Amino acid sequence: MPKTLIQQRPLLTRPELIQGVAPFIAQILARRGVTSKQELELKLKHLLAPEMKGLQDAIQLIDQAIDQQKKIVIVGDYDADGATSTALMLLALREMGAQVDYLVPDRFKYGYGLTPAIADLAFTSFRPDLLITVDNGISSHTGVEQAQAHGMQVIITDHHLTTKATPPAEAVVNPNQLGCDFPSKALAGVGVAFYVLANLSSLRAKQGKSSAKVVRYLDLVALGTYADVASLDYNNRILIDAGLKRIQQGQCRAGISALLDIAARDPAELKAQDLGFVLGPRINAAGRMDTMDIGIECLITPDLQTAYPLAQQLNQLNVERRQVESQMKQDALQELQQLQLDQENLPPALILFEPHWHQGVIGIVAGRLKEQFHRPAIVFAADEDGKHIKGSARSIEGIHIRDSIELIAEQHPHLVSHFGGHAAAAGLTILKENFDAFKTVFEQLMAEQDESLFQSIVWTDGCLPEDAFQISTVDTLQQLTPWGQKFPAPIFEGRFKVLDYRWLKDVHLKLRVALASGQVLEAIAFNAADQYSFDPMKGQVHLVYELDKNTFNGATSLQLRILHLAQ
Repeated sequence: MPKTLIQQRPLLTRPELIQGVAPFIAQILARRGVTSKQELELKLKHLLAPEMKGLQDAIQLIDQAIDQQKKIVIVGDYDADGATSTALMLLALREMGAQVDYLVPDRFKYGYGLTPAIADLAFTSFRPDLLITVDNGISSHTGVEQAQAHGMQVIITDHHLTTKATPPAEAVVNPNQLGCDFPSKALAGVGVAFYVLANLSSLRAKQGKSSAKVVRYLDLVALGTYADVASLDYNNRILIDAGLKRIQQGQCRAGISALLDIAARDPAELKAQDLGFVLGPRINAAGRMDTMDIGIECLITPDLQTAYPLAQQLNQLNVERRQVESQMKQDALQELQQLQLDQENLPPALILFEPHWHQGVIGIVAGRLKEQFHRPAIVFAADEDGKHIKGSARSIEGIHIRDSIELIAEQHPHLVSHFGGHAAAAGLTILKENFDAFKTVFEQLMAEQDESLFQSIVWTDGCLPEDAFQISTVDTLQQLTPWGQKFPAPIFEGRFKVLDYRWLKDVHLKLRVALASGQVLEAIAFNAADQYSFDPMKGQVHLVYELDKNTFNGATSLQLRILHLAQ
């Protein structure tokens, strides 16, 4: 395990600006950039105005296509953001009276995005007049040209980063395109689709045409945004909170209800994190292990009877995905062991390739390696054509993985065939014969980075006041949700007196600790045997923890969930 530094999060705003909450809550919020109590009011009326470059052009084109009964095809992506974006577009446009179908590239056959091959497939399958991308397309210059050569108009809706001019589509809506002044750059693909549809519906309603109640689909927006690990700025928090409430109240897609039932989760108790860790992986499993059509069909189906078998299929694919992932991670760790790497001589990046690895799971394995070793990780698997390999990259704070790959693509054009992504995650394709050369160049680039970036840091909100160690604090913190990317759940630290300890199943450590006031608390560290050396002879322990509730035999008590332990 990497040696870990424990540091307090810096204050991004002034706590005294946040009135009407306890001082320690104001501190927590100020460390997340909140500037006033109004930002805790997650109402749809506070959403940013739809001043997005290309938005008006897009809605005029779709409006005409609906009126003239033109054929529309949605080209989606094979992850949860792409699936929810596709489902959202289909459901809302059909409600407005559009003739609309969808197409999602098979990741194993076609790869990502609107390629010329996908433009051809859209043409032969549907003969559409209008092609709309969701969650992809910002780099698809040749794909757009091919679609237009087939006589289609093209609208791109995307959120991925680009430093290049946009493709020559009839309209491009992406808050991250050059020249777009939309204040939030954190919208997921499904968030961009929501803005397009909400404003299209509003335009049509004003003209007395068939429109859609787009707020009814906020469950999809919340799921796609959270599962895509979008930064939870104020705008995204509003979208997620509104969608989560619809799920909790049972006003959601039948497919979401079926997935929750199979996962044995009570919708009324659902938390935002469950969108990312319960629903997201099951939807994603379709695109990783089979075809995302299963995920999309599950999300658009109107009744539980049809949704349930699809949800069971997704659940089974997720079980298979976990098994494949576990085996691949074991392989990767073995490979690292053979290189005789320990924490002292880890390379600045972990770049691995095995011909038998599963393309659908490389991103998750890269993420696990990044977490365990605190290094950027790129995991490659063989492509269908036998000549190329596809890589999935995950990065640590401070190293922009997409821009790093772009730098290599510019300096060594022969080494990178395709790439795209974000600061923390990216995808790329290279020639198999160039793997060693790419690995060498990428490691050199990472070796030039500031060494301090490779130091694993646990950021905390400092010490919790003694009078805040009560169940009501857990409820107060829950009211401030959603917690997530760039708006993390509060983590505290402190020294405690150890009164008692026991090992559960030889791996989990259960402690009874005392505060200076004498208050006794239960604390638990899961999988502690692998992570920490605990000496019961030392009477004190320094804990980094989350506040949690533990219900046992009908009684609920406060519990510290230990995230880091030192003595």
